[in-house]
Amino acid sequence: MFQAASSHVPSPRSAQPPGRRDAFFDNAKYMAIVLVAVAHSWEPLKGDSRVLQAAYMVVYAFHMPAFIVISGYFSRSFDASPGRMRRLVTGIVVPYVVFETAYSLFKRYVDHTPGQEISLLDPYYLTWFLVALFIWRVTTPLWKTVRHPLPLALAVAMLASLSPDIGEDLNLQRVLQFLPYFVLGVLLRPEHFRLVRRRSVRIAAVPVFAFALTFAWWAVPRMKASWFYHSSSAQTLDAPWWTGPVMQLALFGCSLLLTACFFSWVPGRTMWFTALGAGTLYGYLLHGFLIKGADYRGWFDHAWLHGPAGEIAVSVAVATAVTLLCTAPVRRVFRFVMEPRMDWAFRRDPAELARKREDEQKEQSEQKEQRQQGREKVSV
Repeated sequence: MFQAASSHVPSPRSAQPPGRRDAFFDNAKYMAIVLVAVAHSWEPLKGDSRVLQAAYMVVYAFHMPAFIVISGYFSRSFDASPGRMRRLVTGIVVPYVVFETAYSLFKRYVDHTPGQEISLLDPYYLTWFLVALFIWRVTTPLWKTVRHPLPLALAVAMLASLSPDIGEDLNLQRVLQFLPYFVLGVLLRPEHFRLVRRRSVRIAAVPVFAFALTFAWWAVPRMKASWFYHSSSAQTLDAPWWTGPVMQLALFGCSLLLTACFFSWVPGRTMWFTALGAGTLYGYLLHGFLIKGADYRGWFDHAWLHGPAGEIAVSVAVATAVTLLCTAPVRRVFRFVMEPRMDWAFRRDPAELARKREDEQKEQSEQKEQRQQGREKVSV
């Protein structure tokens, strides 16, 4: 989801030159991370506004599914080779350990919670996604092998939703319930993204989102927003066991529809924020300190923030903050944590060494040939 995209989806009008990042996906990641951060800022404010609660439910219905679909799409080539496993450790495992520790210490000392423990088995706040992404990506070869991967992933999610005994270790409920979106991403091809980026889809997305907001406004007093977190079983949400699988299917359909509409509005050309799409991991993991810090300090308790003007002001401020957190200066400062170089921790890949020796031999051969041609010219 967050890492550099090496594959391209040509725009409907022109193809991207080989070797260049696709602006569409960078734009989608940036727009999605802004929605994630803004929705997090709405959580302590939404209790006083039915409209804000409805907007919160609609955004939560598609922002993480959109991220996860993109993650699956760019995990298609994962084959557990030494190089890819090395990037999996440095790009996901190391940031998870660092930020799980940092968030726990932040809560302990800023929120004055002495009992807050550091447990790598119990992801805190945002870090659940790193655990999920690690598990999903490691299992990618399986989903590329089985005959009906998406129905199988949906069956797993449905079974998880009626299994309260799964527990909270590694936040497996979320890992399993969000799994179908990742598997769908693995199955998608460039032409599927071209389908949702047509003008007709962009126009149709307007009434779809209007209906979603209207329906969410109606559902606010009748439905728990916790269903959209995919972190609990039906029984935990005080619902009959059979509603778990039913809600999984219903939410999967609704989330895919809204995700397709969201993708239809993502520009395919280079925008002022396109480059920020490469830094969404930084914005995702760092903005949590701002949201939690404000919550711990009681800044969301000010009465004026609970009106329309205050809600808009908070949304704009958080969108600006997460934008800044995706910029190049911030990435340079935190790269040692997010993208550490850990050559000392890994064996050299024999295939990589062989390719390097072959390149060196080729370079030496070319240099020798050039010297020989130079001597021949001098002799002539």
